[in-house]
Amino acid sequence: MVLLRLIVQVKQLKQPRGKMKTRKLGKSDIEITPIILGTWQADKRWWKGIEKADLIQAMQQAVDLGITTIDTAEIYGDGISEQLIAEALSDRRDHLIYASKVFATHLQYDQVIEACDRSLTNLETDYIDLYQIHWPTGSFNTEIVPISETMAALNLLKQQGKIRAIGVSNFSKTQLEEASQYGAIDSIQPPYSLFWRDVERETMAYCVEQKISILAYSSLAQGLLTGKFGVNHQFDPEDHRLKNKLIQNPEHYSRVQEAINQLRPIAADKRCTVAQLALAWLICQPQTNAIVGARNSSQVEQNVQTIDIQLSPEEVSQIDQIGRIVTDHLQNEYPILWKF
Repeated sequence: MVLLRLIVQVKQLKQPRGKMKTRKLGKSDIEITPIILGTWQADKRWWKGIEKADLIQAMQQAVDLGITTIDTAEIYGDGISEQLIAEALSDRRDHLIYASKVFATHLQYDQVIEACDRSLTNLETDYIDLYQIHWPTGSFNTEIVPISETMAALNLLKQQGKIRAIGVSNFSKTQLEEASQYGAIDSIQPPYSLFWRDVERETMAYCVEQKISILAYSSLAQGLLTGKFGVNHQFDPEDHRLKNKLIQNPEHYSRVQEAINQLRPIAADKRCTVAQLALAWLICQPQTNAIVGARNSSQVEQNVQTIDIQLSPEEVSQIDQIGRIVTDHLQNEYPILWKF
């Protein structure tokens, strides 16, 4: 009996200690947190000066504070991100939701199966809760593969219990509709923030109608919504953010500064940061949840505090209008946030 009590106590300690209200993922039986931990930071080809120990600690802190949903991809560090998740969180796997992605180079039937098996190995798990097509076929000059072929493989993985739900990422409404002809799609992952809102044009209404969850990445517009990049900020020549259209175009960047200055007094009134205000606005949008990365535990804590910010309909509308200082000038832009 003593041994049994000890086992129960250990299991309880390994459960997430915080509480965060969850939301249903699409039409599935999966529950996700509105704040999702992103793990692209593990890819040192894109992110510099981040230590493995800090990332592991950040992942553990996120779970301790109530985040149960972790987003990754096979391409993030060529599996390193998935491996770090396993190292940090395997003892709490049963209480977590893992979301990973298959890259555009692996969309043939056999390639999808093999990629999923690699991710399962990396994550040290028997199943992936949400498995997503990272980019549409043909992206980055990759081979064109019929969506029917890719979906056939994903449906098989679902039947086998290796994945629980299927999602897509960076798809247009037309591409999402086509994929939905071949199986249930429970989520779409677009770049979406107060400063980049292409998903609102057509895709969001379709997602509301079809009960498809929106998992917004670049939810802080690659840091622009933190307000830490001022008018005269000099980005490192190797900083991948220089591919961001809001930074590349001086007029866009000037409007970003104007909008940030108008958000600051609202954030001060709500006793939060501009970043927290932007995330609070985002998770108020229909079907929308925010993927937020973190370099360290401190950033995780700040992101989680977003949940405590209550916005009235009038405040949501006010923030919305401030965001349009930037987005009203992007109507003819290509829908992806970056110019590669």
